[in-house]
Amino acid sequence: MIADDPTDRRRRWHWRTLDTAAGGLALDLGLYGVSAIFAAITAVTSTLLPHRAWGSVAAVGYLVATLAVIVQLLLHRRNPTSRLAGLPARWAVTALTWGSTALLPVVWQSIERTAGRTDRAQEEVLVVEHAGARLVEHGTPYLGPDAIAALPPGEQLLGYTPYQPGMALFGLPRALIDTWWTDARVWFAVGTALALALAVAALRRTPSTAGPATANPRRDAALLRGVQAATVLPICALTLATGGDDLPVLALCLLALALAAAGRPGRAGLAVGLAGALKLFAWPVALVLIVWGLTRRAGTRVAIGAIGLPIAALLPALLVDRDALTENVLRFPLGHGLVTSPAQSPFPGHLIASALPAGRLIAAALLVAAGVAIAVRLARRPPRTAVAAALICGYGLLAAIALMPSTRFGYLLYPLALLTWAPALHRPSVATPAELSGRASSA
Repeated sequence: MIADDPTDRRRRWHWRTLDTAAGGLALDLGLYGVSAIFAAITAVTSTLLPHRAWGSVAAVGYLVATLAVIVQLLLHRRNPTSRLAGLPARWAVTALTWGSTALLPVVWQSIERTAGRTDRAQEEVLVVEHAGARLVEHGTPYLGPDAIAALPPGEQLLGYTPYQPGMALFGLPRALIDTWWTDARVWFAVGTALALALAVAALRRTPSTAGPATANPRRDAALLRGVQAATVLPICALTLATGGDDLPVLALCLLALALAAAGRPGRAGLAVGLAGALKLFAWPVALVLIVWGLTRRAGTRVAIGAIGLPIAALLPALLVDRDALTENVLRFPLGHGLVTSPAQSPFPGHLIASALPAGRLIAAALLVAAGVAIAVRLARRPPRTAVAAALICGYGLLAAIALMPSTRFGYLLYPLALLTWAPALHRPSVATPAELSGRASSA
């Protein structure tokens, strides 16, 4: 097994110092407490009605979780080995919190929407469901430029499907029957839960230096923190409850990295390929994993799934209506569609594009420069561990989101979850015979 990079070990040491305070409960308290405040503020001040509805429910869930962690901290202070303050109890609180702050709002808003509330879903939910209906009727989830132009001006934005063809599968249930459980968010939640469960299972089966049958509390604690980042973190819970299309993409990327850490490059390629068949955000992760695979002489096995599945998803749409595919997945995201994207969060790229002369060109040049820098990093120091791959993906997507002319705050869920997931991917290196001999002689 390849030894860890010293820089990676230093990063992990600093993170563990914060993460392990009071048995991990100190950071849990901060997470749930701040999240409760965020949800309450969202419920009162958000201009988006689905967000306000989420906040009114999630604030209660986060508050209950905060109180539960306070009790756990008191128990830990009296008895550090108390089972009610240990790792299994922390997993239970996390599961209940995700249920109350993400899954419950999904069900609640889906039921209210079916009952006639038109303010209980963000536009992406409608877009995905319309894509599913078009897939059933026309064999492609996309409308062509002429069909979009024929729509009333206020509906042209909803005529676009700026996703990869696989995303339409989440809209298929609604195309078949109109009820609360066919809401696309319900199936986003199902896909997210399934992918995360597989990721956790893959990492727990990964052997440690002590052997496959021995528990590894440190790794399990890091895994819990990674799951929290992908589930109960407000940016993820809010997104799943109100829109949700990013969560299965993120979960599949995390599954791909978990399979990479478990030494299963072929399955890692399939997982990230499924994510890439849903949304472009997974394509940089696929590229990094292919480079990781090359360091293990498994680049082809990774690439078969990572590249093959997105291509397989694109081919039917390409054959049915090439112009519609181009209009939706290329022209619109690049700002050349009939309408412009409403994604305009005030990150540096957007501020440069809107405030400076030739700002879009400058922002594009900075984005290309960041991409070139990452490419050079991959060429000179390719990631040899899943940890390194996750860190490159996380920081790379963070730079891209900051520099894109059109972006959203919600996209930050990708780098935040990827960077938090990285410590859970650590596989302790196996000492060489020479190192073992040296340790024995010093003893």
